[in-house]
Order: sequence, then C-alpha cells, then structure tokens
Amino acid sequence: QVQLVESGGGLVQPGGSLRLSCAASGSIFNIQTMGWYRQAPGKQRELVAFITSGGSTNYASPVEGRFTISRDNAKNMVDLQMNSLKPEDTAVYYCNAVVQVGPISAYRHYWGQGTQVTVSS
Repeated sequence: QVQLVESGGGLVQPGGSLRLSCAASGSIFNIQTMGWYRQAPGKQRELVAFITSGGSTNYASPVEGRFTISRDNAKNMVDLQMNSLKPEDTAVYYCNAVVQVGPISAYRHYWGQGTQVTVSS
C-alpha cells in the first residue's frame, strides 16, 4: 500500500504565506506525477498544481504566479509554497500521487487525508 501524509496547513491572514508538504511512503516502484488539489465547502475538488517526475509543472489559473510546487524525487516528497493568499484559497488541500507499485503494475492515484487552509482576517 501507499500512504500520503500532508502537513503545513493552518490559519493565515490575507496576503500571508503557507507551505504545505506531502510525503509518500509504502510500496512505491515509481511516482509519475505528484500534485495538490483542494476542495472548498459546497464545491467540487479541483486541481491546484502538479509536477512530473521530470520537473514539469502545471498550475490552475487562480493560483498561477502565487503558488509554487516543488518535488524531491529521492524522498518522494512534494511541497506547495503558497504566497499572497486570498480568502478564496480557503479549502481542504489534498496531496495526490500517481504511483506504480511494481514494474508491471498499472499507475494508480493515491490521496492524502487532507489539510485545512483557512485565509481570514
């Protein structure tokens, strides 16, 4: 099995910064992409950003220029640096990894338990 553990959420004032971290562990042969999604109350879960094993990144339009995703392939970790936070960034943030557990196994999505980010004065 594969486990994703997130850390770094909390309460921050508008304009502030937070850094989320996620560590993947377990039966991991290869991780294709790692990323972050978020879900606000009453809304569907949406992509925030992802990064490939080669370092290519993709950001959702609302966060581009404010958030930065980074990855440590050796440690199976992904971080999300969030700057200039806005109240509309308030959500539960979920780590996601597309993982292969063996050399011939299919890639599967795995999810963390989520961490709350609240942006409020």
